[in-house]
Amino acid sequence: MNDSRSPLLPGATIGVLGSGQLGRMLTQAAVRMGYRVRTYAPDAVGSPAALAGAEPVAGEYGDSDAVAAFARSVAVVTFEFENVAAEATGAAESFAPVRPHGSVLHTTQHRLREKTFLRQHGFPVTPFREVRNGADVDGFSYPAILKTAGFGYDGKGQRRVNDASEARAAFEGMNGVPCVLEALVDFSVEVSVVAARGSDGAFVAYPVVRNDHSHHILDVTVAPVAESEVPAALQREAETIARGVLEALDVVGVLCVEYFVTTGGELLINELAPRPHNSGHWTIEACACSQFEQQLRAVCGLPLGAVRPRRAAAMANLLGDLWEDGEPNWSAVLEMPEVHLHLYGKATARPGRKMGHLTALAETTEAAAAMVRTARLRLRPTL
Repeated sequence: MNDSRSPLLPGATIGVLGSGQLGRMLTQAAVRMGYRVRTYAPDAVGSPAALAGAEPVAGEYGDSDAVAAFARSVAVVTFEFENVAAEATGAAESFAPVRPHGSVLHTTQHRLREKTFLRQHGFPVTPFREVRNGADVDGFSYPAILKTAGFGYDGKGQRRVNDASEARAAFEGMNGVPCVLEALVDFSVEVSVVAARGSDGAFVAYPVVRNDHSHHILDVTVAPVAESEVPAALQREAETIARGVLEALDVVGVLCVEYFVTTGGELLINELAPRPHNSGHWTIEACACSQFEQQLRAVCGLPLGAVRPRRAAAMANLLGDLWEDGEPNWSAVLEMPEVHLHLYGKATARPGRKMGHLTALAETTEAAAAMVRTARLRLRPTL
């Protein structure tokens, strides 16, 4: 095993569990800095990360021998999404440092474990209850959201319920798997903090950003959030809470904390993501050190990079729905000098599938948000 105390310098091989768009952008940052990247996933061959220069290794996450062989071939292991079986990190850690540690993955990939951890450590979370049978939904405050306890993202595995009878039916419709019942929060805005922690305990946080969702999928991120929406003191509190979360979990790497800002002006943690996050994509153009370079720096034991944005920015997701009427009008966007196009190299566009994103830079957040929305509209083939 590599000496985990020594920094990993350019030329080292970074192992990534997962090979999707986050692995692709991590690969792009790593290759630019002189590192090699090897990804492990069932569909690694021809994946977004492979098309960006990562060496693909195809294998199942539950194949401990294959994961161990993969770990022996790299200097450090990280992951690009949390729906990797935690057992895979256990198989890897005997042969290479795993950053963040597999215990972080174990906690954050399961909604019940995550929320229980946060509550036990005194972090503000939405009221919730474990549901293992139909009777567990009685006596809760409705309306609420019923979510499967494990392996969910982008609105998958969740349903709004207005009373106990709806909750019971929804639970049965989820085949009786363990669930979490969460109180519906009266919030004014959703925000997030993407932060990083080094192996030496160093900490940095990108500014608090506003996230607008559509059908439970992130639609537009505006960076930084306006003080008229979230006062400066509350933004500082969001960063302080994020630091506490990373320290409590002993994270080495990047982690995103998503919050609700209630109508009463309080912060409640919604979810954690122990890797670069969709709401941090704007950092690629707007910051000297993107969230992907930050992840690389952290897992390699290097100094963390600058997080102050050079300009206001807004990011808009491009979903597969955009292709319904034919190939998008790329030229209409590429003629906009302050708009940057990122496509992930996915072969098939499907409704709701993240195919890429746009980032717009401007002097104000309002201008950046208007620009990125206009740019996305111009992509429609019929316009």
